[in-house]
Amino acid sequence: MNNYLYIAVMAAVSYTIRVLPLTLIRKPIRNRFLQSFLYYVPYVTLAVMTFPAIIHATQTPISGAVALVVGAAAAWLGAGLFPVSVLCCVLVFVIELFV
Repeated sequence: MNNYLYIAVMAAVSYTIRVLPLTLIRKPIRNRFLQSFLYYVPYVTLAVMTFPAIIHATQTPISGAVALVVGAAAAWLGAGLFPVSVLCCVLVFVIELFV
């Protein structure tokens, strides 16, 4: 019986979170701070979920951190997605081979 209660509470909370903004905010948001905050929320959420996974997905956190830094630098310098991913995979392989 408790499982059904948990599912009902979870459904109510999830539904409330999705419906409240639609019912409470009817006008366009004019506050620039709130607009910029809401604009960057998806990017921050993705980063918070992705960066720890990159570091902890390897056998040693050092190889994941090095691959993350080098991959970010390569992407910043204009490398495409495939060369960056190959570079990061090779770095992780080489670092874990020697560590």
